[in-house]
Amino acid sequence: MNKFRLYIQESYTELVKKVSWPTWAQLQSSAIVVMIASLIFALVISAMDFGFKNIMTFIYNMLY
Repeated sequence: MNKFRLYIQESYTELVKKVSWPTWAQLQSSAIVVMIASLIFALVISAMDFGFKNIMTFIYNMLY
């Protein structure tokens, strides 16, 4: 039980005193970057899906 208590105390100390947490402004700007990157990635995947669908439809129509 002593080891567990020591682990909890050391974890708390590390989280409170040694970790550098981002400011609210940094957190917001990072979140915006992630949202924009996700949107761009989704648009690229959608465009690729649409393109491959049309290519495959064209190929299937030529064969049958």
